Amino acid sequence: MEKIQSSYETIFIVNNSLGEEIVKAIIAKFVSLIETNGTIESVNEWGNRRLAYPIQDYTEGYYVLVNFKSAHDFPAELDRIFNITDGILRSMTVKSGK
Repeated sequence: MEKIQSSYETIFIVNNSLGEEIVKAIIAKFVSLIETNGTIESVNEWGNRRLAYPIQDYTEGYYVLVNFKSAHDFPAELDRIFNITDGILRSMTVKSGK
């Protein structure tokens, strides 16, 4: 029986003061994680942007938006991993209407 998959959208902000190589490694880690547990539709790296308000005394971050399809239980696990990963300033995953 095939698992029912829904469309999701996640955006996360990486601490850009860690250096370009570490930022790229963190992005690759999450893209790989999502790919392993679902199907990626698109990855949009918005790059360095100013934060609306300081987070942990940082005023800029590297934004990444990923659209993907997965089983309904994976987004909760993804959020848990975002929360325990050093270098992630903020993240949000929502169910997409696509």
